[in-house]
Amino acid sequence: MRTLQRLGAGLLVLTLAGGIAACGSDDDTGDAGAASSTSTTVAEAETIEVTAVNYEYSGLPESIPVGTTLTLTNSATDELHELVAIALPDDETRSAEELVALPEAELEALFGGGPPAAVLLAPPDGGEQIQAVGDGSFNEPGRYVVFCSIPIGADPEAYLNAPPSEGPPDVPGGPPHFTKGMFGEFTVE
Repeated sequence: MRTLQRLGAGLLVLTLAGGIAACGSDDDTGDAGAASSTSTTVAEAETIEVTAVNYEYSGLPESIPVGTTLTLTNSATDELHELVAIALPDDETRSAEELVALPEAELEALFGGGPPAAVLLAPPDGGEQIQAVGDGSFNEPGRYVVFCSIPIGADPEAYLNAPPSEGPPDVPGGPPHFTKGMFGEFTVE
């Protein structure tokens, strides 16, 4: 699929290019730094549905057991959303909120230039999930930061059908969703 090739090739550049300031507030006001809606720890590996709402993740657990799979649905009617999950180094203690506020160069150094653990996209109105990187399974223990780097107001069709590139699709839109608070974190145990 052309979309998956484009997203897989330029994903890390896409996610770091805007400096991570993710998608996750408790309201639709879009205040950066607002907490994501999270649930409690999950007892055994299973599939957990996370819902993207304009500038918030709902149902993102605080911790999950190794082997758990996350899926992403989108209840927004006008915005494409994604869940980009990146494993953090074992010695990293800063919160997701602190991490997304870092300058781009510090983020790139922190993430080591490797691919994300998962990238799931969800078109508006509950469209079918697109697995751009991985299948949403988390088989390595550790702490993960998640965020949405889709530009605010970007046309979902234009974004998904943009020609392949080395970086994010060149489509009109505003700053990334994470700048409105769409970010979070969880631990895989």
